[in-house]
Parts: sequence; structure tokens; C-alpha cells
Amino acid sequence: MPIFPLNIVFMGTPDFAAHCLNDILNSEHNVVGVVTAPDRQSGRGRKVSESAVKKLAILKGINIYQPEKLKSVEFHNVLKTWNADLFVVVAFRMLPEVVWAMPKKGTINLHASLLPQFRGAAPIQRAIMQGATESGATVFRLSNKIDTGNIICSTKVSIGPNENAGSLHERILEAGSHLLIDALNLISDGKDAEIPQDELIVGELFEAPKIFKEDRRINWSMNSSNVHNHIRGLSPYPSAFTTKSGNYNDPIKIIEGHPIKGNLKPGIVEVENDRIIVGTADGCYEITKLQPAGKSVMAAKSYVNGLREGIEKFD
Repeated sequence: MPIFPLNIVFMGTPDFAAHCLNDILNSEHNVVGVVTAPDRQSGRGRKVSESAVKKLAILKGINIYQPEKLKSVEFHNVLKTWNADLFVVVAFRMLPEVVWAMPKKGTINLHASLLPQFRGAAPIQRAIMQGATESGATVFRLSNKIDTGNIICSTKVSIGPNENAGSLHERILEAGSHLLIDALNLISDGKDAEIPQDELIVGELFEAPKIFKEDRRINWSMNSSNVHNHIRGLSPYPSAFTTKSGNYNDPIKIIEGHPIKGNLKPGIVEVENDRIIVGTADGCYEITKLQPAGKSVMAAKSYVNGLREGIEKFD
């Protein structure tokens, strides 16, 4: 139990953040306000959707503010009235210094990697895409440059050889939410010894920038292990994709598969006994689960059974 419970403003938006907020609410610390993304219209009916964090805050009766602009004076004044000891950020926007420097104990962020590795917006996906065998979660203090502040604490999570981003996300979420409470208790008790990230740099640093559409396209000229890392790193969302040769406006999401032995040229497709096999730089890759445009995820066998014409090559 912390000696001095903290008054906290929590900033976050998606399910990942809501899970962490719930753990803080179940701790000895006090959440005096929540900052989350503005409501958005989505879907064909333009239905207004609220963030997972907002829904939880409403349920718990917590003050909520949804700023359009993080530099607005009105937003800053609201934060000042909440009089928090500490701001906690999980999966939110990049804050201006006038915000993160406001509370007397500063602002901390939970990041889904072992910093300083995989700084950026997509650490879970990028770690698997890079072929990393280990990831984790880190709590650090915000500073002027994104994801570079001093580390308060971290925890390691191994990455299985066939694990995808979805399962790793869940395990890092669980580990990270517990880590966040540990960090709050350390700060509350004045035991938060900080480690500069520069002291932890060993070997090459990998970045984790936001994933755009062309980042998701599969390059069949890579070796099989890299193709496998690319696919599982983007599964189940936003999903790696490929297209039939010459049909670039009809993407096929590749959800699951595995490397196999073979001697097809890169991108050449062989459909055999309800199996889909694609050539790579050093062998072949068997696709076991995929999602054609406009359809649900299906097993390779179901896709093959529905084919009206053969597939010669993926680009």
C-alpha cells in the first residue's frame, strides 16, 4: 500500500488504456479526471462512438474532458482545476510540454515495449515484424522527444516463434497494467529511481513508426522467416495483404500461415489439395487463413473451394 495515495489525471483512449484505468481505479490511488479523444462518427449510419476510456469513466462517475486541441487554454485551465499530483498517459496523443510539465510529480507513460527499443506508435507489431524474441512494457517520464524519457520500471515478455500481435498485445496489456500500479506506488513512496535510456542502449535500435497501408503489403521476395514475421506481426489487425498479379485493387488479407520447404520462385502460387503455397526467396510459405476483400476470415481450404479460376502469382 502506498504511503501517500496520488491524485491522478488519466489520459488515454482505446481498450488497452481502459484496462489500465480500471486497474488504477481498483488501487489505493485517486483518479480525479480523465482526458480522452473526442467522440467520433463512424459506420454507414454515422453513429457517434465513444472511446473505451470515456465509457469506463462515465460508469465510474469520473470527470471527463475531450479536447480537440491539446494546446487550448481552456483545456489547460480544466487540468489546473483538477489539481493532480501526476498525469498518467496510456495510448494517447503526443502532449505539449505545457501539459506534461504541469503536475508537480510530472507525467508518466506506459509504453508497450522494452525501451529504448521500438520507440513509436506501433511497438507490438513492429517487434514481431522485426523478428524479436522478447518485448515487454516500460513506464517512463515524458520529455521533449517522444518515448525518450527516463525509465521508472519495466517488465519483460517473451515472444513465441508463431505468436501474433493479437496475443502479444493481450499479454503485454496484462503485464503492463500491473507494472503501472508498481510505478505509481514507487512514485508515491518517493522510491522512483530513474534510469536514462541512453544507459540502456546496447547494439542496434529499432523504431516502431505508425503502420501505413504499403507497410502491410507482403514482399514475397523476402525469405520465408521474414514473410512469417511480417504476417504474424500484423495479425489479426490491421493484417498483412497481397494481391493477385495485375489485380492491385483487390487486396487479400493474409491472417495466418507458416514457412515450408519448396522451390517456387518468389510470389508464384501453387494451389494443391486445398492448400495455398507461395514461393519466397529461400523456400515457400503456406497460407492457412486469409480474408478476401469484402468477405469474412476463412481457412485456405474454404477459399480454394470457392475459386472460379486459378492463381498464378501474388504481387
